[in-house]
Amino acid sequence: MSWLQHYDPLGNSLLSTVVAALPIVVLLGAIAWLEIRIHLAALLGLAVALVVALAAYHMPLKAAAATTIYGAAFGLFPIGWIILNLIFLYQLTVEKGLFDVLRRGLAHLAPDPRVQLIFIAFSFGAFFEGAAGFGTPVAVTSAILIQLGFKPLQAAGLSLIANTAPVAYGALGTPIIALSGVTGLDLHKLSAMVGRQLPFFSLLVPFWVVWAFAGWRGMLGVWPAALTAGAAFALPQFLVSNFHGPWLVDIVASVCSMLGVMALLRFWKPRDAWRPAGVSSATSPAPAAAPDPVLMRRAIMPWLLLSLLVFVWGVPAVKKQLDALSSPKFEVPGLHNLTIRTFPVVPKPTPEKPTKPEEAIFKLNWLSATGTGILAAALLAGALMGFGARELARIYCETLWRVRFSLVTIAAMLALGYVTKYSGTDATLGLALAQTGVAYPFFGTLLGWLGVALTGSDTASNVLFGSLQKITAEQTGVSPVLMCAANSSGGVMGKMVDAQSIVVASTATGWYGHEGSILRYVFFHSIALAVLVGLLVFLQARVAPFTSMVLP
Repeated sequence: MSWLQHYDPLGNSLLSTVVAALPIVVLLGAIAWLEIRIHLAALLGLAVALVVALAAYHMPLKAAAATTIYGAAFGLFPIGWIILNLIFLYQLTVEKGLFDVLRRGLAHLAPDPRVQLIFIAFSFGAFFEGAAGFGTPVAVTSAILIQLGFKPLQAAGLSLIANTAPVAYGALGTPIIALSGVTGLDLHKLSAMVGRQLPFFSLLVPFWVVWAFAGWRGMLGVWPAALTAGAAFALPQFLVSNFHGPWLVDIVASVCSMLGVMALLRFWKPRDAWRPAGVSSATSPAPAAAPDPVLMRRAIMPWLLLSLLVFVWGVPAVKKQLDALSSPKFEVPGLHNLTIRTFPVVPKPTPEKPTKPEEAIFKLNWLSATGTGILAAALLAGALMGFGARELARIYCETLWRVRFSLVTIAAMLALGYVTKYSGTDATLGLALAQTGVAYPFFGTLLGWLGVALTGSDTASNVLFGSLQKITAEQTGVSPVLMCAANSSGGVMGKMVDAQSIVVASTATGWYGHEGSILRYVFFHSIALAVLVGLLVFLQARVAPFTSMVLP
């Protein structure tokens, strides 16, 4: 029997909005202020979400239980699968001492930690965002930064801040492709519109992340590197997104950014006397001794394999072929095609176009999953490093034990996100932000931020709120392409505060249990950058000459 969602269950929009916000308020409050361990905070937030769904929204008990299991399963696969195998590869390099060799090589290439931060967290991380997404860049870059001498809080927080501007085109353009699918808007127009918003922030973020680390004066000391990295990323980001499409935006832009910084470092080095207060002497401006070239090649080899296989795994033709070999799908009993979203979250149904019920299909695409590509890279790299089968199995089991709480947290977080989606509480919050009149372009952008903060995924936020953004834009006379793109562009700034990303960062840095500190570290930056995106979108919607940038 189908169930219609209702977005004002208490008969008062203000009260309904307050009740809908309770799960996220409890979750963030428990993490940031009560400092409860994050896996317990996630379970507490999930419990509150279930109470709200059952008591206030009258979601059927069977559907609520099925939604919880469905979300938890998606949390473990594919997201948990990525984290587990990435940490496994990292542990292999640590066991052989190759990660320390890589650390010394990067310190030699860029002795100044501010330049290391730009090159690794922003430029290098963007490549992994473009190839894989789902927390991969934060896991890789935060692990490298902590080995370079950054404190755990800095390594985690700064990696999260840097992983913003590339997110909308992550995993070979998946968020934009999903947005086009749920809205029916032209894929190339959406790609181009996002490409007329995010390049401003691609130019800004390298300066911002160094400022967050080293302060204003410290940032001024490396402005050539920040400008080179940002400009070399922003220009290809604009060109590829506007004249090709969303698929290769991050890949091309990140490679250009890395090459630009490497070329700059051949004839430029920071000349100020700035020294870091929060990192070890290993990352002081004094030049580090170059490691043995043979050892350096061995140290780079696992990460080159990872980059290559993750990229290959993400190519649509390869993914399609792997899916054809093995990709079973399971309709979730008690949930599939039983929940129906209603107006204004979706268009009013007509006899020609009735409202489709929400699907609930779990795809076990284990062969084409990014995590499987990472596992293949880890096993191949392990064999090349000289590990035997028993050693690989031992390290894998140790890794599984190490990330056990992270996996519980991610499962609980995704379960919470799915409960809010299928119960309709997410739509209540979205409708509250959408009813803001002339300021809707600003607050609609913040809706994208909220969506990613809740779900941990720009793709999921676009799926949740894309249709709502299109409908509201049409009702208020704003370009639907602009507002749907703004949902994705605003969403990228919520990536640094979602619990999933924070858990990935804390796990990669070995700082599990301090997620509240990470959240407090990045929260201001997330809000401030989201507000700036909102202001840009408002100008594009309302103020000339910015309105000339908007696609119909």
